[in-house]
This record gives sequence, C-alpha cells and structure tokens, in this order.
Amino acid sequence: MTPFRLWVYLQTTPLFWLTATLAAFLVADALARAAHRHPLVNPVAIAIALLGALLKLAGTDYQTYFNGAQFVHFMLGPATVALGVPIYTNLALVKRNLWPLVASLLVGAVVAIAAAVLVAKGLGAPRTVLIALAPKSITAGVAMAVTEGLGGPAPLTGVLVIATGILGAVIVTPLMNMLGVTDYAARGFAVGLASHGIGTARAFAVDPVAGVFAGLAMGLNAIVTPAVIPALLPWLVG
Repeated sequence: MTPFRLWVYLQTTPLFWLTATLAAFLVADALARAAHRHPLVNPVAIAIALLGALLKLAGTDYQTYFNGAQFVHFMLGPATVALGVPIYTNLALVKRNLWPLVASLLVGAVVAIAAAVLVAKGLGAPRTVLIALAPKSITAGVAMAVTEGLGGPAPLTGVLVIATGILGAVIVTPLMNMLGVTDYAARGFAVGLASHGIGTARAFAVDPVAGVFAGLAMGLNAIVTPAVIPALLPWLVG
C-alpha cells in the first residue's frame, strides 16, 4: 500500500481523528509543560491550531472529523460532573464564601452578557451576531442551545465560546497579578465565570483552590446566564 493510499484509508477509520485529537493535545501539553505553564502557551489553543492545520492539509471537513472524534465530545458531560468531587471536598470553604459568591455570580453573569453585546453593537455588529455573542461565557453545549433557542447561529456561538475560553485562560494570571488579587478562590471564581471550561482547566493548573472555585462558577453560570439572557437581550439589542 502506497503512503497516499494508506493516508486515505486512515482518514476513513473511526479512531483516526480521535487519536489525532489526543495526540495534538499531548503535544500541546508537553509544550506547555516545557514553558512552565506560561499563560501564553495555552495547550487548548495549540491543540486547536495543530488539528486545524491537519484538517486543512488533509482536506477533511468538520463533520468527518467529528464523526471520528465525537467520543471526546461525549466525555465532556462526565468531565463536567466530575468537577463536583473537588467542590464537595472543599465544601466548608465554599460555604464560608457563599454570599460573596452569589453576588459575584449575579453581577458577573450580567456584565459578561451586557459588556460583550454592547461593545459589539457599538461596532455595528448585526443582530444575529449579538445573539450569538450573548452566551459566550458559558460552556459550549449550553451556549449553543441558548443561541439556537433565540434564533441565532449556534455554530458561531461555539466559535465565540472557544475564543472566550482561550482568551480568559491566557490573560487571567497576568491580569490578576496586575490587579493585586491574591485570593485563589476569587481568582478561580472570576475565570470560571468568564471563561467556562478552558478557564477552569487553567485555574486547576495554577492552584487547586482556584480550580475548585472556577468549576463552581462554571457550573452555576451555566444555570444563571440562560435564565438572564431572554430578559436582558431585548434591552441590549433593541
């Protein structure tokens, strides 16, 4: 079998793109470790770039890729539920900070929606883009469902969610250092609320307490934001 025919055959096997996804992340994570987990060396962003380049070179469309790699998508559910374990372990710390967390959650959810939509509206973005942008700070599955329910383009929301997560993971450490925020509970809750799963992964890499509060914020914001958007969006979009 020639190399070309072998490549064509491999692309059609169910496990090829799953293997490629895992390999891309392992390479990206190795680069992040080599850079001592520097915020700019984000393993998710690197893995996306590697996979995107491979798909482009192979001439493979997204649906073909997803058919092979959908097991990763399936595992997002169990992975999210598993975040409850460290939260339960640190339940006493969560209870001590309950009311500040509630206030931060409500204010943060509203600001995350309003700030993005108003800036985009000021720059002349069309209504469909504003709808897609509104849930960008919650996890992708929930965000896309919210956008679809509002009549917006769900795939665009998926892209915006990923971009938000990567941006938050990159800037959170230098931003918090610049602002002088040293409480890892506060740092983690902020990044989890604003940047969902990707930000939470970064928080766990920095400090276990930050990861716990990031996971808590991510889960709670996935409940609050879908409830707030339908009431808030008409006022913002007009």
